[in-house]
Amino acid sequence: MSEIIRYEHVDIRYNGNLTVQDISFSLQEGEILGIVGESGSGKSTLLKAALNMLGRDGLVTRGDIYYKGLDLPDISEKEMQKICGAEIGMIFQLAGNSFCPIRTVGVQIQEMMAAHGHEDAQMVERETCELFTKFGFSEPKRIWDSYPFELSGGMQQRVGVAAAMLLRPKILLADEPTSALDVTVQKQVIEEMLLARKLFGTAIILVTHNIGVIRAMADSMLVLHQGKMMEYGKAKEVLANPQSAYTKKLLAAVPRLRRSEARNERDLASCAS
Repeated sequence: MSEIIRYEHVDIRYNGNLTVQDISFSLQEGEILGIVGESGSGKSTLLKAALNMLGRDGLVTRGDIYYKGLDLPDISEKEMQKICGAEIGMIFQLAGNSFCPIRTVGVQIQEMMAAHGHEDAQMVERETCELFTKFGFSEPKRIWDSYPFELSGGMQQRVGVAAAMLLRPKILLADEPTSALDVTVQKQVIEEMLLARKLFGTAIILVTHNIGVIRAMADSMLVLHQGKMMEYGKAKEVLANPQSAYTKKLLAAVPRLRRSEARNERDLASCAS
């Protein structure tokens, strides 16, 4: 496997205040990295930094984020537009918020694809419905013709995953993609992302607070606390034998599962098998 993206000693500041400090990790082809930590630890900030989405107040002030020899924080807006979506995809916590409510899903997908040079509307519709079918949608044409408000939150999230994969990005950045979903839909979203890796070799950086999702998906694991890296290594090893005091505390804070919850976590874990 070859390296896809590498963070080297990255510092990020908001309004001059250091929020992420000295973060280094790399991602290989097809690898899934899970980033965990409590709210405010800098997990989502790391993803946004790769796509220059930190806003006016955020800035990478030290270090590099390399993708194909490019240092992403330093490239132009025009260069980033070529990469964003086509090579580095993004899934947000609430994918429904990314859709315009007064235009159909199909129209919005066609616009997205046309912006990246795919202007044959019939081909885009056919390929989208084919991908919907692979991802387990029973009525792909109905989804294509639907307005976002006609779909459940869980279905919107699943459509968001599928739409992100239409351009076959090398990397998928997933920011809490399952946190607002019930466990049944969580399982479907996880299955979609794992299928994306199987079909297209997609590497994934997954931000989540759900240890069950980490167990189900991640090959490697990065633990953050107050913007600092507490632990980084193979997910199974970190989960089974954490080294830092913070990681031990974080894993100990995961509540003991009732029988029904334990069954749900086993369902999530089965996605990876």
